[in-house]
Amino acid sequence: MKEKKGWDEILPGACLFAYDNKINEDIMEIPKDSRKYSENSSFTNTVSDWRVIKPIFNAEHCINCQFCWVYCPDLSIIAKDKKFSHIDYDHCKGCGICVEVCPTGIKSLLMTDEFTSEEEAIKVWPTEKGGYNGETI
Repeated sequence: MKEKKGWDEILPGACLFAYDNKINEDIMEIPKDSRKYSENSSFTNTVSDWRVIKPIFNAEHCINCQFCWVYCPDLSIIAKDKKFSHIDYDHCKGCGICVEVCPTGIKSLLMTDEFTSEEEAIKVWPTEKGGYNGETI
């Protein structure tokens, strides 16, 4: 088994391939756990330790516009049947783009301290349009 490279050992501009070998068949036909992922793929590595703030979701304010899913650079917003399902915190870097693109008056996603639980965040969720000023809660 090859030794994994650290972030500072990968050449600038290097391409990280998701799979070790060329896939000759339809990848969707291979069960996720049976695919041969590259050692350097985002599937096998987490970036959650980069994060100091994280998004928390409040379903009460969501209109299922899918903006957060479309704009998330890390595919960390998981949707099922065109509805928000959950946040993949293993791959979320805490960039806050999902919060910025949320079009609802009272945001359905807000950035919180990394150690704030979902229950704690929802208890102090803004209740009026414009109640969120860009700070973390």
